[in-house]
Parts: sequence; structure tokens; C-alpha cells
Amino acid sequence: MTHGNRNERNRIARLAQSAMAGLPEPFRSRAGAVQLRIADLPGHDMLQELGLHDPMTLTGLYEGVPLTHKSSSYPELTPDTIWLFVRPIMAEWHARGDVELHDLVTNVVVHELAHFFGWDDDDIATIDRWWE
Repeated sequence: MTHGNRNERNRIARLAQSAMAGLPEPFRSRAGAVQLRIADLPGHDMLQELGLHDPMTLTGLYEGVPLTHKSSSYPELTPDTIWLFVRPIMAEWHARGDVELHDLVTNVVVHELAHFFGWDDDDIATIDRWWE
């Protein structure tokens, strides 16, 4: 990892933590159980599971069981995790040129948290017109 990538990873991590801290209750406290992971790019296995070929098309990913599918008897085998991918986020930010990096990272975090809360992409698209 180059020094520049480490700086970008740290910047994305700080922005993502700020986005989560800025959530209104009751979302903020429930989202506190979700781990944030920062990587340069999604792994091959992730891309394969999603049927994607280009790692630059994935800015974030929620891994876990949505709250709407959990019960008190549900065993927690792995923690809920939101992955943020630095290179695709930075590429989109540069390509758009019309948005603050904080706003882009916040949008990715909120989108992935929506999956944690049990929303699917169609539900999210109904209220989130960000990508238009």
C-alpha cells in the first residue's frame, strides 16, 4: 500500500465515522453494532458473488443479516460489516466533480446502512435520488 492510499483510506474512514455519528436516533445507536471496513478495492470473491467484473463499480457493500431477518434466537456468526472501497469512491468523486467527498462517503454509508436496516435497492431508490 502506498503512502497516498493510506492517507485516502484514513480520510474515508474518518468521513464514514462522522457520517455514522451524525445519524439521528434510533438509527445511530443501532448502527453502532456495524463494523466499518475500508479496503482499496473489493475482493474477487465479493465481485463474483455479486456478478460484477469491474471492481471500480462497487463503492460499498453491506455484509450481514438485515435487522428485519434477525430474531433473538438468531446466532451471530459474523458481525454486520459495511465495506467502503477507496479507489472506486475516489474515482467517482473525481469524475463527478460536483460533490464534496464527505457527501459522497455519507451517501455510500447511508445506502449500506439501509441494507442493514432491511431495505432493498428498490426501497432505497424510492427515496434516494443521489445517483440520477
